[in-house]
Amino acid sequence: MTAAERSYDDQGTVPLGGYAVLAATFATGAALFAAGARRSGVRLPDQVPPWDVALLGAATFKASRLLTKDKVTSFLRAPFTRRQADTTAGEVMDEPRGDGVVRRAVGDLVSCPFCVSVWVAATLAGGYACAPRAARLVCAGLGAVTVADWLQYAWSLTERKAED
Repeated sequence: MTAAERSYDDQGTVPLGGYAVLAATFATGAALFAAGARRSGVRLPDQVPPWDVALLGAATFKASRLLTKDKVTSFLRAPFTRRQADTTAGEVMDEPRGDGVVRRAVGDLVSCPFCVSVWVAATLAGGYACAPRAARLVCAGLGAVTVADWLQYAWSLTERKAED
C-alpha cells in the first residue's frame, strides 16, 4: 500500500495505482483510436443528431448492464469478482476481489455498470465514427433489448396487479 492510498482511504482499500493503470489504458486507447482514425482518413461527423445520441445512450445502458450484471457474462468478470447475490431479472451482484491493485481495480470496473458505461460509450462512439451504419445497427439491437426489458417489467407489474 502506497502513502497516497493510505492518505486517501484510512483502510487503504482503494487501489489508486490500479485506477491509474485503467485510466492510462483508457487514455491510450482513445489516443490510438484518434491516431488510427486520422491516419486512415476517417471523417468525424460534424454533429451527432439527438436520435443517434438517444440510440447510443440506450445501447450503452444495455451493454453496460450485460457486461456487469448478466449471469451469462459472469465468466468475463469471474477472474476479478466474486458472486455476492442473485438479483431480479437474471442479474447478479458481484463484488471485486483480489489483493493486487490492478486486479482489484479491474474488479471495481467490471462490477460497476456506471464505470463500464464510459468504456462502452467510447467503443460505440468510435464505431459510430468509423462505421456509422454498422454502429447504428448494433445500437438498435441493444436498444431493442432495452425496450424489451422495460416491457417485461411492465408485464410483470400488470400480472402482480391482476393477482391482487
